[in-house]
Amino acid sequence: MTHVQATLTPRAQTSAAAPSPILPSLSARAARAEAVHAELSPLLGTGLSTNAAIREQHGRGEGLSDLHPPELVAFPESTGEVAMIVRACNAHAMPIIPFGVGTSLEGHVCAPFGGLSLDLSRMDKVLEINAESLDCKVQAGVTRIGLNAELKSLGLFFPLDPGANATLGGMAATRASGTNAVRYGTMREVTLGLTVVTPSGEIVHTGGRARKSSAGYDLTRIYVGSEGTLGVITELQVRVFGVPETISSAICQFPDVDSAVRTVMLALQIGIPMARIELVDHLAMKGAAIYSKLTDLAPLPTLFLEFHGGPAAVAEQIATLREIADDFGGSAFRFAEREEDRTRLWKARHDAYYSGRTLAPGCESIVSDACVPISELADCLAACYAAAETSGLICPVVGHVGDGNFHMMAMFDPNDPAARARAETLMQQVSMIAQNHGGTCTGEHGVGMHKLDAMRHEHGEALSVMWAIKHALDPKGLMNPGKTLPTL
Repeated sequence: MTHVQATLTPRAQTSAAAPSPILPSLSARAARAEAVHAELSPLLGTGLSTNAAIREQHGRGEGLSDLHPPELVAFPESTGEVAMIVRACNAHAMPIIPFGVGTSLEGHVCAPFGGLSLDLSRMDKVLEINAESLDCKVQAGVTRIGLNAELKSLGLFFPLDPGANATLGGMAATRASGTNAVRYGTMREVTLGLTVVTPSGEIVHTGGRARKSSAGYDLTRIYVGSEGTLGVITELQVRVFGVPETISSAICQFPDVDSAVRTVMLALQIGIPMARIELVDHLAMKGAAIYSKLTDLAPLPTLFLEFHGGPAAVAEQIATLREIADDFGGSAFRFAEREEDRTRLWKARHDAYYSGRTLAPGCESIVSDACVPISELADCLAACYAAAETSGLICPVVGHVGDGNFHMMAMFDPNDPAARARAETLMQQVSMIAQNHGGTCTGEHGVGMHKLDAMRHEHGEALSVMWAIKHALDPKGLMNPGKTLPTL
C-alpha cells in the first residue's frame, strides 16, 4: 500500500444557491455546508453544486422513491480532487456519500444525515489496457458498457453484467456480479487492485496486476463490497477476457419454476460450463411481453441461457442441456447466435425490473436479492412463493440461478402504508428464508439501508469485528453513514 500526495489546479467558478439542510439541525447543517462550500468552491467551480434539482437527483437511487438529499454535490475529475474534497469534509465533520450513476436499489446513495454527494461520473477514463496480460486500469466512473466499447477492437471484453449500465466503482463498492457470474465470477474475483481515498484524505493503492499475492492483508477485498463506508474507490485494476470464439444464446420454457430450477441444478452438478443461466418466472414473462415486446413467448417460467467456447464445445453443451431440459418438461427451445438476436433476448432479461412494474401500474417496488447454495434453490424459492402468496402482493421473480441468486419484486401502492408494510415484511421473510437455507440476504445488490436487520441474523457476533474495522478506518463515521452495518 503506497501513499500519494494530491495537488490540485482551481477550476472556473460559478455562483450557487444556498443549501437546504435537514439534520441534525437547520443551523448546524447550514453552517457545515457553508464552510465546506466556501473551502471547495474556489477549487471546483462548476464542479460543486447546491442546486435543488441536482441535490434531489443525488438523494435517491433506482429503488424506493424515499428522498434523502445531500446539501452539496461535487463532481471531481481526478483522484487528487477527490482527496481534497474528502479532506475538507473531514475537517468540518460532513458526511460523504459516493455516487456513481445512481442505479443502486438498496439506498446506498441516499444522504439520511445530509452531507456531500461525491459524484464520480466525470472520472470516466480508461487509463490503460494490457491486452497480453488480460487486465486494464480504469477510473471509477467508467461504465461497463463504456469499458466494453474500448475493449471490443482488441477482441476482449469485461464480463460482469449486472443489467444496469453501472460504473465499475459502484460495482466494486457493492461487490456486484450479474448474469455472467456463474462462469466469470463477481467483482471480488475480477478486481486485482484499487486506488482508494481514505476518510482522512490520503490516497492509497491496494493490490496490483499480479493474479495472486500472499503479501500482507488483502486490503483490496476489504474495500470491495464496503459500499463507500470505508473510503472512496477512484481507480480499479480489473481482469478482462478474450471474446469467446462461439457465443450462442437460447431460451427454454417450463411448466413450473421448480422444473426450471431443477434443470439448472442438474446442469451445474454434471459440470456444464454455462456462461449464463437466468430464470424469468411466469409473472415476469407476462411483464416482458408488455414492456420488452416478447409477445411470441408464453407467460411460463423461462430459462435464458448462454454458452461460450469453441464451436464443438458449445454444440456439446447445448445438446447436453437440451437432454436435461427435456427430462423436466422443457419446451419452446429457441436459439440466438447473431449478435442482434442475442442482444434482444438479453435486453428483455435486463429490463425485468421495469417490465415487472408494468404488472402493477402506479405501484412502487422493493426487490430482494437472496442467494443460496444451488442445492437449496428449489426449496428456498418454494418457501418464498408461499410467503408472497400470503402477502397478497404481485411478486414476480427473476434470478441468476446459475449461482443460486434470485430477486423477488414486491409491488405495493405507495399511498397505502399497510401495503408497503406487507412488502417490507415479505422482503424480510425472503432474507430469513434464504439464510435458513444456508444462504445470504444479498448476493450482489449490497446491504445499503434496507437489509440492516438481516445483517444481524446473518453475521451475529462477527458484526463487532466489522465495526472494529469501520472505527479504525473511519473514526469520525463520515463515510456513507447509516449504511451496511446495523447498530450493535
